Amino acid sequence: MQNDDQVTDSDDLFEHHSFTAASGQEPLRVDKFLMNFIENATRNKIQAAAKEGNIFVNGTPVKQNYKVKAFDEVKVLLSYPPYENLLTPENIPLDIVYEDDDLLVVNKQAGMVVHPGHGNYSGTLINALVYHFENLPNNSSDRPGLVHRIDKDTSGLLVVAKTEKAMTHLSKQFFNKTSEREYVAIVWGNVNEDEGRVEGNIGRNPKNRLQNIVFEGDEADKGKSAVTHYKVIERLGYVSLVSCQLETGRTHQIRVHMKHIGHTLFNDDRYGGDKILKGTTFTKYKQFVDNCFKVLPRQALHAKTLGFEHPTTGEFLKFEADLPQDMQQCIQKWHNYAKNSINAN
Repeated sequence: MQNDDQVTDSDDLFEHHSFTAASGQEPLRVDKFLMNFIENATRNKIQAAAKEGNIFVNGTPVKQNYKVKAFDEVKVLLSYPPYENLLTPENIPLDIVYEDDDLLVVNKQAGMVVHPGHGNYSGTLINALVYHFENLPNNSSDRPGLVHRIDKDTSGLLVVAKTEKAMTHLSKQFFNKTSEREYVAIVWGNVNEDEGRVEGNIGRNPKNRLQNIVFEGDEADKGKSAVTHYKVIERLGYVSLVSCQLETGRTHQIRVHMKHIGHTLFNDDRYGGDKILKGTTFTKYKQFVDNCFKVLPRQALHAKTLGFEHPTTGEFLKFEADLPQDMQQCIQKWHNYAKNSINAN
């Protein structure tokens, strides 16, 4: 147990989590509130932290039955630094597409986590970056070099800042939506429109804290604004190949927006795309889809194009990364299936 002096002396404590309650927050016990935000946390662990005096609301330690209200600042402070802050350089090879004195562009493989976090403390892109490059600037979350991120099982392009000036300049471009980002996805279903725009605030799903959702109706102003533009590249029967351009960059944005319009990403297990969502009931078809899942054991999403203004020269740079082998193989399988279906008819 810590004594009161230790609890209130923030110099001895390290911030592990920090959340601000939204404007529409109904009074909710702090242990339940934190359960909705901290991935893989158990209620027992949260209650233990409260008993130890490690949960603070607006700077004051609270018990687990404290009711969180709108705009409350909730922090979890512990006596040791978060594991993700203990960055260990690791000699992991990087696929560097471009590099100069200010920045580099990396083609990230699917399966690599971008930055350390709960449950992923090594093997991340940042572990590799701090091994290969010295004195990378920290972003606002103290993550070296990181201007933006893509999900663990999404492949594709990321820009990394090598100087403070580049970090500021590039971050501003992402904030002001002047950077260009195009993704390619395989989605379930035949997308009706050739192109379209999805707009809807995105935030954490209160019923499943590992997912995000689009808020609607009376809750439409919750979450953060998000806009995705999509274009159909090819229709392949029960799935479509689409290009998605991000206007904003919210967590899981394409995955959430495409699900919202009825076209969940193929094999996206977090959002239900790892089940057969369109097609026939034939055993042969089920076997075919299972084979596609084996070829592409992740959500079918690739960050294909990245464009931004160079922080020093002012030149607009644009990079492309070919679709990785697993997506190409999956698309080829659907090509063959669609062609055989037409021939059979």
